[in-house]
Amino acid sequence: MYLRLPASAAFLLFTLGVLTGSPRAIAQSSTQSGATPLPAVEVTAGQPKKKTAKAKTAKKSAAPVAQAPTSMPAATQAAATGGSGEGATRPGLNLDVPAQTGSRLGLTPLETPASVEVIPGTTIHERGQTSVDDAVTQNATGFTSTASPGNGWASLGTRGFVGNNAVMRLYDGTRLYVGAGTITFPFDTWSAERIEVLRGPASVLYGEGSIGGVVNVVPKRPTDYFTADGEVAYGTDNTKRFGVGMGGPVSDQLGYRLDVSGTQSDGWLDQNGEFSKLAISGSVVFKPTNDLKFTLSNDFGDQSPMKYQGTPLINGSPEPVRFTNFNVDDSELHFRDNWTQLKAEWDVNDWLSLRNTTYYLTSNRHWRNTEWYEYMGGNVVERWDWLEIYHDQEQVGNRFDAAFRTALGGGVKNELVVGFDVNRVKFRHTNNYSDPNGEQNNGDVYDEVDPFNFVPGKFLNPDGTVPVFDTTTQQYSLFAEDRLVLSKELSVVAGIRLDHPTVERVDLNGAPANVPFEKSFSDVTWRVGAVYSPVRDLAFYGQYSTGVDPVGGIISLNASNAPWVLATGRQIEIGMKQAFWHGRGEWTLAAYDIEKQNLLSRDPSAPGNNYRQVGQQSSRGVEASLALQVLPSLRYEGNVALLQARYDDFVSRTSCQVGSPDCVGGFKALDYSGNRPTNVPEQVVNNWLSWAFLPKWEAHVGVRWVGSMYGDDSNEYKRAPFTVVNLGLDYEVTDKSEIALRVYNVFDEIYATDGGSTQWQLAPPRTGEIVYRMKY
Repeated sequence: MYLRLPASAAFLLFTLGVLTGSPRAIAQSSTQSGATPLPAVEVTAGQPKKKTAKAKTAKKSAAPVAQAPTSMPAATQAAATGGSGEGATRPGLNLDVPAQTGSRLGLTPLETPASVEVIPGTTIHERGQTSVDDAVTQNATGFTSTASPGNGWASLGTRGFVGNNAVMRLYDGTRLYVGAGTITFPFDTWSAERIEVLRGPASVLYGEGSIGGVVNVVPKRPTDYFTADGEVAYGTDNTKRFGVGMGGPVSDQLGYRLDVSGTQSDGWLDQNGEFSKLAISGSVVFKPTNDLKFTLSNDFGDQSPMKYQGTPLINGSPEPVRFTNFNVDDSELHFRDNWTQLKAEWDVNDWLSLRNTTYYLTSNRHWRNTEWYEYMGGNVVERWDWLEIYHDQEQVGNRFDAAFRTALGGGVKNELVVGFDVNRVKFRHTNNYSDPNGEQNNGDVYDEVDPFNFVPGKFLNPDGTVPVFDTTTQQYSLFAEDRLVLSKELSVVAGIRLDHPTVERVDLNGAPANVPFEKSFSDVTWRVGAVYSPVRDLAFYGQYSTGVDPVGGIISLNASNAPWVLATGRQIEIGMKQAFWHGRGEWTLAAYDIEKQNLLSRDPSAPGNNYRQVGQQSSRGVEASLALQVLPSLRYEGNVALLQARYDDFVSRTSCQVGSPDCVGGFKALDYSGNRPTNVPEQVVNNWLSWAFLPKWEAHVGVRWVGSMYGDDSNEYKRAPFTVVNLGLDYEVTDKSEIALRVYNVFDEIYATDGGSTQWQLAPPRTGEIVYRMKY
């Protein structure tokens, strides 16, 4: 009788929460859960400890909350760690905070035999990171971005692997499927309670598509106490930004949360650089009993990114035309996403917990651009690749799992999670470049512009834009994860997952490449690891894991890709983690070795999507992170990633003149074995220093250094390393408000996030903003 919540009732409950919510003091600690906890599983890694924080940070953040034993039922544990989680996280690595991304067992990073990071929302907002891309790359260890406004959420890279099929995106623990290489949700951090990051293969947890890692954006949800916050900001390029949020209990059984944020800007380009975005997130929690909880949420995003596709190199440099947008005057970018989710969590008794998540996601996207530019000499830049594309994507699914906890005697305890995941994704692709005769529309359409006296012109589309194909992808998965606590010092964690996706493609325009077909994949992935804690708050771990990646994206698979096999990989990782100095310091150290076979690679110097399936790629490296409260007023956080990434076996081909040396049938072999993959730096360093130098003043300095990268598989086109410095200054006006000044890219570094021999995707120049924030 408790498993149904009609839409009309949900809407009524949500409206009631918004209209009747009123400020009030925290009536009770969120640790006062009504559920009865299990006898504690005694482990040395996850014990609560006091955290010394600088005075100013302590005022801005919720007070630390004692952590619940990880053997508690899931819903009880969530309540015991602060409800929405703001009370559970704090500045630092949060090694003792339960995280949902590295394990389905609710383990802390200290208890997990993998590299797991928790980035608190308070840290993200303090550093002025308004995009998920910035929050991940500037805070997490070893992450880089090949950001492009036109590609939705940037293609992230870590541990030598780059792209949406190598680093998976999750929202509130649920996977977002990649449609034709694109994900556009979520894009804003205002409603994020935290961002959790797992480095290394995670297919055993979330399925194919995560050989490099996982990024999980965890949104704010209702808490047991009233809270409200807001901010307004104004910056360079006439940038205006706002965020407002509130939530709390309506009664003992009902609570709500609502967040709204938006941005509008003229952009940093001389013309056609404006952008805007709006995000709305709302949720209602209903607790009919202490052991049963329902959460209904809806998250909406609407964005029109800057219509910038890159900058041509003028004699090898983008600087002469750095602020010129070479796109057409009537270009268009617009993405709209909506996500509805219903969660049910039931702690049946001390040894059994049940969780179910049902969700529905829609994505609508539109591009109209000319995307490739090349300087031809003199006053001529040639433009081509006139593309108009529509995506209509619908994803519906359900995930269920059951957690069992048992004591086996002799101090041995066991936790087991088993479950299934089913979903269906419908995807329609509309464009202007698939011709029924098998030729690309507009493929021979070029125009020439003067880069120094630029006139944008209009979009050329002589052949029109038509629907090209529909796909329906149905997938089911079975998974299990187990933690065996052998003693206070030693535990073993293992998992296994079966994935079985089937994609059916229907041709809509008769092109040979769009031949209807149906293709099924089936793979089993697994991992096993151990954690040894000889003393409290110190953990040594080792792990072996496997993973699989799709070939160009499952839901947009075409006939030419269908015969390819899934890319497979394995990782060996060892590491250490420790909290020390009575919780004022935390550090991690990890070393890994990854091999991946049958992967795809794209040459960014060639127009279009020139994919090849190669033999093998490998990477190995070390990563370290440190968070240290040096003084009550001085805090340091930083990380470093060093790696070596290589194509071990990669032979591609290029066209050639028949009769020329090594030319066979009009093609010549190109051996890239031993080369570094594109857009992969071998060094990434992040440093952040916060100093409360006066009672009401605090300064922040962030320094990010990224090593050199190659823009092509032949390693002929090298982009130089770059350093980006960000500064912040906060002044506490009252106990509940402050003014902040932010300056990004202080030294106006010119660098690219992507690009090859003729065109680069430039990062923004120096910008700044002033922010007024309030929190109750």
